[in-house]
Parts: sequence; structure tokens; C-alpha cells
Amino acid sequence: MAIRVQTRFPFHLIISNFQKIPPYSLHKLSSFSRTLNPPSKFEVPENSQFRQRVSLANLLQRYGVPSSNLNGFLRENQFLLNFSLSDVEKSLGILLSFKLSQKSLVSILFSCPRVLELGFLKKWEMGFSTLGFSAASPMAIQRVLEQSQRFRIEPADLYKNLEVMKDLGFSDETVTRVLEEFPRVIMMSVRDLNLRIEFFKGSGLKGYEIDRVCYSFPGILGFSVENRLRHLFEEFEDLGFSKNEVRKAVIENPRLLSLEVGELSKCVELLRTLKCRLPIKEKILHRGLFRAGIEVKLRVDCLCRHGLIRREAFIVLRREPRSIIYELEDVEKKIEFLLHRIGLNIGCLVEVPEYLGVNLEKQIIPRYNVIEYLRSKGGLGFEVGLKGLVRPSTLRFYNLFVKPYPECEKIFGRLPRDVEVRTRHPVGLWKLFKPQQFPKSKEDMRNIKLFMESLV
Repeated sequence: MAIRVQTRFPFHLIISNFQKIPPYSLHKLSSFSRTLNPPSKFEVPENSQFRQRVSLANLLQRYGVPSSNLNGFLRENQFLLNFSLSDVEKSLGILLSFKLSQKSLVSILFSCPRVLELGFLKKWEMGFSTLGFSAASPMAIQRVLEQSQRFRIEPADLYKNLEVMKDLGFSDETVTRVLEEFPRVIMMSVRDLNLRIEFFKGSGLKGYEIDRVCYSFPGILGFSVENRLRHLFEEFEDLGFSKNEVRKAVIENPRLLSLEVGELSKCVELLRTLKCRLPIKEKILHRGLFRAGIEVKLRVDCLCRHGLIRREAFIVLRREPRSIIYELEDVEKKIEFLLHRIGLNIGCLVEVPEYLGVNLEKQIIPRYNVIEYLRSKGGLGFEVGLKGLVRPSTLRFYNLFVKPYPECEKIFGRLPRDVEVRTRHPVGLWKLFKPQQFPKSKEDMRNIKLFMESLV
């Protein structure tokens, strides 16, 4: 049973003690209590930076800027808060008048946010209309605006370089392509542009061929003549290639001019010292040594992109020349299958380069499917690596992994049993080579019997 105890405090004692508190202490208590109570309403000044930031964010979001990137964008570009909202909206309207897509608009804002300066855009709006630049692609306009804002380029500079390219014989399509892929051309001097074109003409290229080359590879205009192009063409000459052969190769694949000096020499040396069957070598060189060297270079770059060093890439190609015959797309597929399906690293190709020389669809995939099936069923008593997958002949692989398991024949496919065997001689000719038989006499039989008895 709980006992409830009630304690009574004399109320008159509490009152008397409260009356003994000094008046200044009561004043402190009252002021302290007022500071504990927060204000009922937080007011933001009308012209505060916070309100400007929110308004600018809402405006940019209406024009397609992702809301997830707005905070970081405005934090990195605080100068935008000094622009008035009306000016920013006018700037966005001018950018849209250039027929920029929403993706291009967002891209140019993040790559070069100072294009939102209204005076800058009005200047270029007038410049584009004066130059008749309205027919240019939106991508070309975007590149020009980015370059001009970063490096303070005026419309007069663009007009001067456009006139130079027109005088050099560039078509409108090539000029647009160059501005899209290599916008730094508007920063180049007239002398540098003329120097490059004159060098190409001296190398045997005609005017329309230079136009085609610059359309396919605009970055070629950025290569230095004295420090790069001249040394590269001298290397071609030292390797024994004629000027006409180089000209045809450049027209077919202008990006070969992006070769580093000495790079093609290593590829040609590999081809000249290649040891392989004659039919394979003829297939590699059927379009000439120059183009074969370019094919080697492309495959070396492909192997290096996936993790091999250049020395290892050359070792792989030297030990497996058939990989040069396969298209580069097929080589990419084999490497992707090795890395992502089989789950091995790119270094395995140094030990088993034959992997790149066999057919992916007809040999690698069926064998891999059989091995995976047997591994899942516990039918393998040992681990089958890349060597066991690639190096055995079709008949040996079939006898080892397919023939003992009939269900694997559906995965691997049956061997062609009804193959017509071609005879090396006409039908009936074999009878002429059959040795003549003579009847055995009694003496021959006795001699054979004596010989056999002597062996016992």
C-alpha cells in the first residue's frame, strides 16, 4: 500500500523571500527573459543579396539550367549577383536568338558564364548580323562566343580570319566545321594561316584537297609547320615513301598528320621484320606499306587505351600479326569481351596474343559458353585459362570438352561430319601406283616359316 505524502510550503514565506530580491535583479531577469524569446518574424531587406540569388536562380531555372547545379554555379560565379535581372533575361534572350538549343545554352553558361554580360552579347549580335553569320551552325556560334569572351576577341578579328579562309579556298561548310572543332583559328594571325596552307600546297596537295583535309580534321591548322609538320614529312621521305603516296594517304585519312615524329618509323620497322605466313603478310600489305603502318599505329593506340604500355602492344602485334588484318572494331570487341565477360585483365594478351587472331563469334564465344556451362555443373576437374580456351585446335577442344557431354553440342555446335574429301589425283589413277602382287611359291612359304622360327 502506497503512502502518499503531501508537503505543504508556507505561502507567506515564499512571498516574504521574493520581496527580499533587490529591484535591479528583477530588472536583469526581465531583460534576460525578453532575450530568450525569438522574434516572431524574420524580415529580409528588399535589396538583399539573398533575394537577388533566389531570383536569379529562378530565372536560370526557367531557361533550363538544372536546379541541382544552380547552387554550385552561383557560388562559383558571385559576379552574376551584381547583374540586374532584366539584363540577365535580355542576355538569355539574345543567346536563344542565335538558335542555341537548351543543351547548348546550359553548356555555354557553365563553360563561360561571362557571356551573360549584356554589352558583350549586344556587340556580337551586331557583329554576327554584319558578317552575315546567321547561316552558321549554333555550335559554331557557341564556340566563337566562348573564345571571344575568354580572350577578348573582337568581331573585327573574326571578320579578318574569315576573309583569309575564304581567300585560301575554304568552302562555307569547311569554315563552319573549323569554327566548331578548332575555334582557336580566330586567334591565329594571317601569316600563320598562310604559312600552313602554303606548306600543304608544297607537299603536293591541291586547293580542293586542302579544303577536304581541313573539313575532316580541322585541328590540323593548329600544328606548327617548323616544329612538327616539316619534321613529319621529312620522316615520310626518309622511310622511302613518295610524295604522291603520302598525298593519297593524307587525303584518305588526314588524322595521320597527328602522328608524333618517329612513331610511324617504329610501325614500319615492325612490318619489315614481321615473321609470319606469306598469305597473312600479303593481306597486311595489300594496300601498301604506308597504310599498313597506319593500321599498326591504330591498333597500338587501341591496346594502350585499355592499359598496355607501348612496348607490350608492339610485342602482341609482333607475335600475332593476324590482329592487324581484323578491323579495329573487331579488335575492340574482343578486348571488351576479354575484360568484361571473361573477367581477365589486359595483361593476359602479352602471354596469349593468339586471342586477338581468332574469330570472336565462331570460336571464342562458343568455347567460352561450353567452359562456363561445365564449370557451373562441376564438370571441370581443372581450371581452364585463356590458353586452354584459345590454343587447342577445334577438333582437340571438341574431343576434350564437348564430345563427353552431349548437352554441350547444342552450345558448341556439331563438327562438320559430311565434309567432301577432295582427292589429290583423278579417280582411278591410284590403281597405277598400286604395287604389283606376285603369287607366293612353296619355296617362299618355306623361307618365311624358317625366318619366323628363328625369331622364337
